[in-house]
Amino acid sequence: MHDDDRCPCLSGDTYGACCGRYHSGAATAPTAEALMRSRYSAFAVGDEAYLLATWAPRTRPESAGVGDEQWRRLDIHRTERGGPFDTTGVVEFTAHYRSPSAGTRGALHETSRFERTDGRWYYVDGAREVG
Repeated sequence: MHDDDRCPCLSGDTYGACCGRYHSGAATAPTAEALMRSRYSAFAVGDEAYLLATWAPRTRPESAGVGDEQWRRLDIHRTERGGPFDTTGVVEFTAHYRSPSAGTRGALHETSRFERTDGRWYYVDGAREVG
């Protein structure tokens, strides 16, 4: 993905001005929603290192589970807290994908929990529904 491509999170900004700056380490996500969007984009571009680095250490798995899915659309349904002065946040979203190997389409609906530690947001866990 190039910096001037449209960002996968569908913010309307370019990748370089949006999630790409978080992936490169040039900036950190200022809110739980920004981190969630950047994690979605990391799945879209296959950046497993970023996914693991932004996962809370106490719940981080060995692998982020990046597969062959082609992530197509992100819909944010709601956010709770998660602002620059909060320590916790919740983001509910649906991520739509295609799976070329299985020849199917689907959607992942998740309510994710986030926490801010030492000024950085981390993904903690989420309740999922896959369809």
